[in-house]
Order: sequence, then structure tokens, then C-alpha cells
Amino acid sequence: MVLIAGPCVIESRDNLFAVAEKLMKYHEDKNIEFYFKSSFDKANRTSIDSFRGPGIDEGLKLLDAVRREFGYNLLTDIHESCQAAPVAQVVDILQIPAFLCRQTDLLVEAAKTKAVVNIKKGQFLNPADMKYSVKKVLETRGVQEEGYEVAKANGVWLTERGSTFGYGNLVVDMRSFLIMKEFAPVIFDATHSVQMPGAAGGSSGGKREFVAPLARAAAAIGTDGFFFETHVNPCEALCDGPNMLDLEALDKTVADIKAIQASLAR
Repeated sequence: MVLIAGPCVIESRDNLFAVAEKLMKYHEDKNIEFYFKSSFDKANRTSIDSFRGPGIDEGLKLLDAVRREFGYNLLTDIHESCQAAPVAQVVDILQIPAFLCRQTDLLVEAAKTKAVVNIKKGQFLNPADMKYSVKKVLETRGVQEEGYEVAKANGVWLTERGSTFGYGNLVVDMRSFLIMKEFAPVIFDATHSVQMPGAAGGSSGGKREFVAPLARAAAAIGTDGFFFETHVNPCEALCDGPNMLDLEALDKTVADIKAIQASLAR
């Protein structure tokens, strides 16, 4: 399976490397295709006063240092079309944030690179409409065919991260995995799916106790991979702490997923 994990945002070199060191077991697991994730800029925070990260220049230097130290493949998100080319020189996967999943210029510039493009489904979108975002990337890469295998072969993934459910809440519709797998590999972002946007008075809240149950359900339905943001101490994290897992909880959740997958394979 694909496993994407790491801290939400680059807080410091020490924190980044502390988390990266603890994730080595997944990199060494022959049954896991592992990608280390962290953001150099969280450009869509609720408040202008929220911590955003070190920025693109320093952030890419730190991500490259992680690659050189641990040998990890890397994923990070971009928010502007001008970021696609320089970021793709450092990372293996360019992630398109959910709020920007329909931004044509951003998708086109990401598609012009050699990186895999992972498009997070907008919280506001019917999952069936994500086929048009996939098509933008494929056609930019000169591919006219469509379908799961075509997208997989040409480096286009989708990520489910929940749908808006009233104000300040998200819900995961498990049907979306099957709908989107008609036209691309699907990753489940289990930690952002329990986010409660704007619920913490100028920042997002979350209910991390639901991460593991939702991940187990996604494993049972047969998703292609999982995305977990993790931290040495989520309660002290500078971004998305309420929905992140600590490293021990991540280990248990991944073990549960592997048990479910093994059971289904019998």
C-alpha cells in the first residue's frame, strides 16, 4: 500500500528530523510504498496570525535534507502555479490542496513536471466531478484516454479528505472511494477527514479519536493508500494538532490496516 506520513507543517529542523527518524520502519517495510510529507507553507490557514511554515526556500532545503539523511521519497503541497517547477525539483509528489482542486493553471503547471500529482478532493465537490481535475492533468501530459490504470500509469492520484457537513464539520462518504477509483488511484487522508474547520475560534479543531476507525473502514473498502499527519506531540503542534496522530497511535493504526488487508487477501 501507499503510506504518506509526516508533520503537517515544517515547524523546525529538529522537529522535522525527530518525526522523520521515527518513520524509518515504514520506509524499510517491503509491503509499503512510503512517502514523507510536510508543508513548507500552509497558505490556507483560518487566521492571518496562524503559523504558516518557513516558506518555499528554507522549506525545500529542509525537505531535501530529509531526503539525503533518510532516503525518503517526498510529498508536499503547492498553492501557486509558479511553485510547481521548483518544488518538483525536490519532491516526488506535488499535492494540490482541496480548496484548489479545480484551479486549472495550478493543475496544468503541476502536470508539466515529472512529479506525481496528488489532487485532494474539494470538501465541496461531488466525488464524480474529480474526473475533470484528473483530465486536466492527463491532457496536459498528452494523454487522451481515461480510467484508473491510465491515471496510475501517468502519475495522477486523488485523495479523499471528507465533505462539508453543515458548519465546522466534515463527514466521509465511503461511496466516494469507489466512485473516484473509476478514474484514478485513491488515497485516504484520515487525519484531515476528522478536522473541524474553524471550530477552535480562529483555527481548526478536530477529533483524532475517529482517525483509526475511519482508516479501518477505508481499508475494508479497498482504498489504494493512506495519508496520516503525525507529530511527536500533537497537542503542541503549530498546525492541525487536534486531528494529528502521535507516533504510537500511527503505528497501531497502520498495524490494524495491514491486518484488514491481509484478511481481505485470503
